[in-house]
Amino acid sequence: MNKLLDRRRGTVRHVFIYSAQCGFNLIELMVASTIGLLIMTAVLTLFLNVSRTNDEMAKTNMLIENGRFAIQLLQNDIAHAGFWDTYIPDFDDLTLTTASPAEIPTGVHSPCLDYSSLTSAIRTNLLGVSVQVHDSLPPGCDSVITNRKSNTDILVVRHVETCIAGAAGCEVTVDGKLYFQASRCEDDPFSYVLDTSGHGLLKRGCKTDDFAPKRRFISHIYYIRDYSVTMGDGIPALMRSEVDLDSGKVKAKSAVALIEGIEEFRVELGVDRISDNGTDIIDTDSYKDPVNWENNDVLNRGDGVPDEFVHCESNPDSESYCSVDRLINVVAVKLHLLVRSLTSTAGYVDGKTYALGEQTITPAANDNSFKRHVFSTVVRLNNVSGRRETP
Repeated sequence: MNKLLDRRRGTVRHVFIYSAQCGFNLIELMVASTIGLLIMTAVLTLFLNVSRTNDEMAKTNMLIENGRFAIQLLQNDIAHAGFWDTYIPDFDDLTLTTASPAEIPTGVHSPCLDYSSLTSAIRTNLLGVSVQVHDSLPPGCDSVITNRKSNTDILVVRHVETCIAGAAGCEVTVDGKLYFQASRCEDDPFSYVLDTSGHGLLKRGCKTDDFAPKRRFISHIYYIRDYSVTMGDGIPALMRSEVDLDSGKVKAKSAVALIEGIEEFRVELGVDRISDNGTDIIDTDSYKDPVNWENNDVLNRGDGVPDEFVHCESNPDSESYCSVDRLINVVAVKLHLLVRSLTSTAGYVDGKTYALGEQTITPAANDNSFKRHVFSTVVRLNNVSGRRETP
């Protein structure tokens, strides 16, 4: 608004001057909308790509964590195989120089035996074979090992609990459970007791009522089931059954799922069969003789180092048949796991071939949209191999 002075009248007049204004035309609106849509499309594409990448990273992380957890769990259990407190099976006792071993296992038993079936001979066999592998369903395990994925192994691990029953941090003693007690007194009539009662062996001082520690007996069966939670869900899982008190009986309990995504499971056993002088102690049966020392070397026992790795086959005529002679000389375990992501990836095609020892696996065409990874390790049986080490 401009003010103009009317000099003739001495007054001020107000004159309003308006400038012309107008909005966007249709073309400008269409261009602006198009640019906005392009920006939104770019932002949305970026968001979807980031979200998809995060999902794939989460799948990969879960796959790796499941594989590492499975390996760690199996390692911890296998490393304790053959731990029987102070008891040493006499075929592994390097101080036994004047007599032939008497506690040599004579057979390999089903891991699903009930406690009521444990005779004295079977107890000797169980303590002498701390690790065994099956490539087919063992007898009597139909109700324990269910829906096993075909062509996967079954691993059995035996030892006693590393803590003493009832001690701080360990399970309290429960009537009816299976416990192991090793004698530390030379005057005891037995070297050990594996039973649900009658654990009256003494400590080294041989004082009456000064009993040796009692430990829970551990026997685990590992295998792969073809589903995880619901039958037909398509997610394989690592399963474990354990021998424990169940409904008033000591037996192999129904297996429980431990880790999802474990698709293949192959186990090879490391057998210590060559003595310090090169003798094959299995072919010659020399491990059944009194310990033969010469020049501070044990000539008819192994040295705690695996001389061969074998995949146990159930056919007795196979070169890889794990007879009792091989099993009692196992000092290491080689594990192979093929781990799969829990969900498929759209557009992904797995054309790889995976090697699990001497076994090769190629995913089927209708199952190749999952990401996979192989985990392998060798676990030393510290208790068994350590007993064979010589100065």
